[in-house]
Amino acid sequence: MNKTLHTYHYKGLLTLESGRTIQDFKMAYTTMGEISSNKDNVVWIFHAMTANSDPSDWWAGMVGEGKFFDPCRYFIICVNMPGSYYGSVNPLDNDEETGMPFLQDFPFFTPMDMARSYEQLRLSLGIAEIYMGIGGSMGGQQLIAWACLQPALFKFLVPIATNAFHSPWGKAFNASQRMCIEADPSWNEKSPEAGMAGLKVARSVALISYRHYDTYGKTQEDLDKAIENTRSESYQKYQGEKLAKRFNALSYYMLSKSMDSHHLGRGVLEAEEMLERINATTLVIGISSDLLFPVSEQQFLAKHIPGAQLEVIASIYGHDGFLIEHKKLSELLKGLIK
Repeated sequence: MNKTLHTYHYKGLLTLESGRTIQDFKMAYTTMGEISSNKDNVVWIFHAMTANSDPSDWWAGMVGEGKFFDPCRYFIICVNMPGSYYGSVNPLDNDEETGMPFLQDFPFFTPMDMARSYEQLRLSLGIAEIYMGIGGSMGGQQLIAWACLQPALFKFLVPIATNAFHSPWGKAFNASQRMCIEADPSWNEKSPEAGMAGLKVARSVALISYRHYDTYGKTQEDLDKAIENTRSESYQKYQGEKLAKRFNALSYYMLSKSMDSHHLGRGVLEAEEMLERINATTLVIGISSDLLFPVSEQQFLAKHIPGAQLEVIASIYGHDGFLIEHKKLSELLKGLIK
């Protein structure tokens, strides 16, 4: 499998939706497969909050030889979103103006800002049309934003477990996670390690929103009828420790703000009007048990994207169902492109 990690250097000044600016920044991206002679086999995959630019790593059921997104058939691109810890511009990088690391002063990108930066990468690669764009959760937010900016860019559009603007419910979850990080005494330190103990707790909070009552009932039941030191407690601690070993609290904090900032209707047009501009053949997918991005949010997308089809995957895995239910998802995608 031909898989390559690249770095794209964005040259010039980008004014963010917040009004802040960032100049001459980097974006890491992974490509898999070979682009066809007429460049009609491009699949652009958008990753969720703490994933990386290698979808065969975090979406192994969907991406790889013999999978739906087979690099023998498609030229697959995935960019590590700005703010992330895995190679793109992030809080640990130096501010071009001061020469010092951004740290807590990082100018976080909205999903729309991310889409605008991806547009420059696309143009540099000479790609006129993307055969399919697909992404779940925060990845779906970026996908929808880009499709609104460039309504004719995608032939097929597949937003999964995502929304047109982040809900007060979702913002409350993210705010609670940031409070966990802020409660860590090290958060006020100007250090790359600031907030790492708080990150473990934040991840525990997040996990509850990613899963479902039935998920824990199936996987964490105390068959020994434990009085304390339950499986759920052990699992939450394990997941917090696991993320802290591979991610950074500063990136996590800023990416949660990026997710909260998502709103398609921040400009001249309302969100509904932005969605109505999209020309792609669109399949919107929801997860039946998703508590964080409930199906009502996908119904809104499908209602306002012209000709969009809505499918809901029955799953007990909550929001994370989009990462787990690869067989059901593959079947839906086969029906879309046949």
